[in-house]
Amino acid sequence: MKTLDSYNFAGKKALVRVDFNVPLNDRYEITDDTRIKATVPTIQKILNDGGAAILMSHLGRPKGGPDEKYSLRHLVTPLSVIFGRTVKFADDCIGEGAAELAAGLQPGEILLLENLRFYKQEEKGDEEFAQKLARLGDVWVNDAFGTAHRPHASTTIVGKFIADKVCGYVMQAELDNAQRVLEHPERPFTAIMGGAKISDKILIIEKLLDKVDNLIIGGGMTYTFTKANGGNIGKSLLEADKQDLALDLIEKAKAKGVNLVMPVDTVIADGFSNDAQRQTVPNDQIPDDWQGLDIGPETVKKFVEVVATSKTILWNGPMGVFEFPNFATGTNAIAEAVVKATEQNGAFSLIGGGDSASAINNAGYGDRVSYVSTGGGALLEYMEGKTLPGVAALEG
Repeated sequence: MKTLDSYNFAGKKALVRVDFNVPLNDRYEITDDTRIKATVPTIQKILNDGGAAILMSHLGRPKGGPDEKYSLRHLVTPLSVIFGRTVKFADDCIGEGAAELAAGLQPGEILLLENLRFYKQEEKGDEEFAQKLARLGDVWVNDAFGTAHRPHASTTIVGKFIADKVCGYVMQAELDNAQRVLEHPERPFTAIMGGAKISDKILIIEKLLDKVDNLIIGGGMTYTFTKANGGNIGKSLLEADKQDLALDLIEKAKAKGVNLVMPVDTVIADGFSNDAQRQTVPNDQIPDDWQGLDIGPETVKKFVEVVATSKTILWNGPMGVFEFPNFATGTNAIAEAVVKATEQNGAFSLIGGGDSASAINNAGYGDRVSYVSTGGGALLEYMEGKTLPGVAALEG
């Protein structure tokens, strides 16, 4: 696989697949620019070499064609500020306008193409569409790890039509850090798995049982474990058909000598809102009309003790409904514990994309952990041992 540092972009037009799928508010302002900032070194390297950058990305999930809400036009001004130059914009990603702007691009210039997903062909991995994209540049750089698990036109298929394929810095760092955790972890190695569903995490949990010393389970999926063990969970989240699976995972952890750490108490609410009435109860004694929305203080203490002595930490998924400030205490406490272990115990901490990345960034700790992944689903699939099409395309 060609790396960015081994390639000279002088006089080249680099077609760069970036992940600019950033959240926008109702005034179309970016509320979290983590993904954009992550790609700056890759784009800067191309420009510094004397090349031009043609940036392509998706934004959101537009249904059936162009939609102002999902236009990448909203990113032009922030990008121009970041790069200190006017970023050009093509209001289509494959039409004549895009081709003309790409053809006229000079070294040091940046062109942003309109949202790839305004065309259904992007997600279908359409070859003709990929070929039209490929004509715009001389070299393809894939720096969108967050979509590397999807065989889309811009993330995978375009590699068939451009001879020079280069791995961007974000992609490289994601792969290197995931491998460091999976293949060479310093021990004790602790994985913290949160989020709503066991079904989303089952494969990664099974894989991790062969690698970790401690497995902490928090978030909405814990209630399925509690219910499977005969506890009362009230109206808490439940995957009724996954209870046998939960019991099976508990047995597997025992058999493999993994320290499985589960919540002992939970913060419950009488409704799903930040303003709901709250109380703390044992995890298996939730009243019928109440639901668990965060881990309780005893659980926090228990989890923090395990994290404190860890040398390798993988965190994927929040401990509760952290979007509600009143139920973010558990998630924030874990974020603080991970930072402390990193800074005071010399732990290597990898925060696995999606909600965990948002949680750590919202708490202002993004630069105080070892690495914050920009890819949620992609990181999970990579760690599950699956081949990512976007990575395979760079090797082909």
